Amino acid sequence: MNKPEPITAIAPAVPDTWAEVGKPHPHESARLHVLGEATYTDDIPELHGTLHAALGLSQKAHAKLRGIDLSAVSQAEGVVAVYTARDIPGMNDCGPIIHDDPILADGVVQYVGQPVFIVVADTHDHARRAARLAKIDYEELPAILTPQEAKRAQSFVLPPMHLARGDFRRAFEQAPHRLRGELHVGGQEQFYLEGQISYAVPKEDNGMHVWCSTQHPSEMQHVVAHALGLHSHHVTVECRRMGGGFGGKESQSALWAACAAISAARLKRPVKLRPDRDDDMLVTGKRHCFHYEYEIGYGDDGRILAAKVEMVSRAGFSADLSGPVATRAVCHFDNAYYLSDVDILAMCGKTNTQSNTAFRGFGGPQGAIAIEYVIDEIARNLSMDPLDVRRANFYGRSDEEGRNVTPYGQKVIDNVIHELVAQLEADSGYRERRAATRAFNAASPVLKKGIAITPVKFGISFNLPHLNQAGALVHVYVDGSVLVNHGGTEMGQGINTKVAQVVAHELGLDLSRVRATATDTSKVANTSATAASTGADLNGKAAQDAARRIRERLTGFASAHYQVAPEQVRFADNQVFFGDRAEPFPAFIRHAYNARVQLWSDGFYATPGLSWDAATMSGNPFYYFAYGAAVAEVVVDTLTGEWKLLRADALYDAGKSLNPAIDIGQVEGAFIQGMGWLTTEELWWNASGKLMTHAPSTYKIPAISDCPEQFHVKLFENVNPADSIHRSKAVGEPPLLLPFSVFFAIRDAIAAVGDYRHNPPLQAPATCEAILDAVEAVRAAP
Repeated sequence: MNKPEPITAIAPAVPDTWAEVGKPHPHESARLHVLGEATYTDDIPELHGTLHAALGLSQKAHAKLRGIDLSAVSQAEGVVAVYTARDIPGMNDCGPIIHDDPILADGVVQYVGQPVFIVVADTHDHARRAARLAKIDYEELPAILTPQEAKRAQSFVLPPMHLARGDFRRAFEQAPHRLRGELHVGGQEQFYLEGQISYAVPKEDNGMHVWCSTQHPSEMQHVVAHALGLHSHHVTVECRRMGGGFGGKESQSALWAACAAISAARLKRPVKLRPDRDDDMLVTGKRHCFHYEYEIGYGDDGRILAAKVEMVSRAGFSADLSGPVATRAVCHFDNAYYLSDVDILAMCGKTNTQSNTAFRGFGGPQGAIAIEYVIDEIARNLSMDPLDVRRANFYGRSDEEGRNVTPYGQKVIDNVIHELVAQLEADSGYRERRAATRAFNAASPVLKKGIAITPVKFGISFNLPHLNQAGALVHVYVDGSVLVNHGGTEMGQGINTKVAQVVAHELGLDLSRVRATATDTSKVANTSATAASTGADLNGKAAQDAARRIRERLTGFASAHYQVAPEQVRFADNQVFFGDRAEPFPAFIRHAYNARVQLWSDGFYATPGLSWDAATMSGNPFYYFAYGAAVAEVVVDTLTGEWKLLRADALYDAGKSLNPAIDIGQVEGAFIQGMGWLTTEELWWNASGKLMTHAPSTYKIPAISDCPEQFHVKLFENVNPADSIHRSKAVGEPPLLLPFSVFFAIRDAIAAVGDYRHNPPLQAPATCEAILDAVEAVRAAP
């Protein structure tokens, strides 16, 4: 063996407390965001000869295409080419699961806004203007626009899903109390700040490079390859970052990627497709609205003894991701509550509207809000505090047998909802504030206050087990700097920051020494979408695996080269420690390179223990559950329907947080976004099936003025019992359920109009009009 090289430093004791995970680092691109230097797809310098595309859209909800006259389009200023379905060289389909979603309509249109043709011109403006010159002859067909109409017509994109446990009918008939009712919860536009966009550049030998704002580069690769009649290895899809996604760029970015690539392939020139906001909202799907009919049996203590619900969603004209969304809604109907005898039926209504898709929560919020509505009704019927009814129905504590199995058969072994809610109740002063709202209402005839506390139990993992896998690459360069590439996509949620922290921690480095690069299908292949709150879980584990492999090689080298036992080698504080000696990481890496040690590695991770039987709607679809709870206090003007959120307190279980600053930011953002869904964000189609809320002028997302002056968000101290990345928990989707508390606080305020004797028939979103309708209903009640 060669004589060991001189040590460049004599080390103090190895810093046992050193860690790079768990620190509140800022987002890795925060400085670039603030300075305007962060590169999004539309910021990529355009290559010479770049053309711009626009889509010609259907003006009818359901019709046969008897004739399409595109002569005026072709002759318009700047137009280079016009393409229809017959010009697609490969498959005319962009459906993510079922092939029922054409890229361009062929023979029939199925919603107002469906793309019929592509026009390519020298400028964006010329393309958009030309697209409006088409003359299309339609033969109109009957249209179905609402989920209720779809249910009556038995019009579904997929067979209904049914989950049953116990004997609902027997339990319902024997229950001391019974209630029946209906609820409608509207959909929601993703309203990402950066709209849909794709930039396709032809490469040699039939290659195609697509820069795309997408949550699922691998799926975009597949769709583009199929549309062009090529193999996946011909297509590279790259995404450095998105200006928001929220699920709207999981599957529905495929249409834009395919149209740009088809045009680029035919013209042999780069083509960019960036719709204006109006077209974006007209074409793309949103969160599914749901309509519910329920029957509930319950006891004198408020405990639910039997629960039946039939829920039908507005799926739109094609399946898209409606099946998995409905599955997750079924699996979250229980929320935080044990339900012994249940009968759950979920239907995906086929309607002549945009094909609805993924949205933060992915059906979970739509499933859980129904049971929360029921519990709110039960509490008012029994003149009980809703919190007490919720507690009576909670799953048993983690060490209890019996009340800890979900309707789909998974055992709840990590339940902390009892402790978490108790902490929030005390910290927020819920009981005292509830008494204060009632005192205020007794003396206030017009303004009414309301308060509510709601819990969250949310399952983490994709419903399809095979999607729960991820890969990563880690490179250590000779100067000691580190590069990581993984299959997740950055949409502002901080996945690159967290993954870089994981790699830095594994190699004993400061975060500044690790850089994450753009997601690229030519680097990490066959990736799953960054969705279902699994981004950091899956890709963090894969990157950790890659970094660990490098560290183990380096440990072997250090052990042999410096003649110390492997257990005496440790990486921390930007140094490599061996015994009582240490060397700066860059110098050590130079020695390892000279010794021909491999300094890069791939990593892979597959979530263990998952199973799902779609036929029986049973299994273990989730690796673990995330928990949370929130208290909201509102004031409502019963003459105008206006309302204001006065204070919000949220407590969220992030396990051992990888980055508390990012996680708290995610909780805050999810809370406000979920509040918008349930209060101000109303989607409205006219009688002809046209979406009329297709711009910021007609669709109201929450603004800074809608945020409460008192907004308290904390992370619950907990350790994930599942072997997640550093025992952390996901933070993307579950907090969106926390603002249920806002909706039920508004309902509580409306109930005050009738001295809390009647259940207000409040529907979501609780717009000013919906609030007034509920107020009038309470006033008119006997």
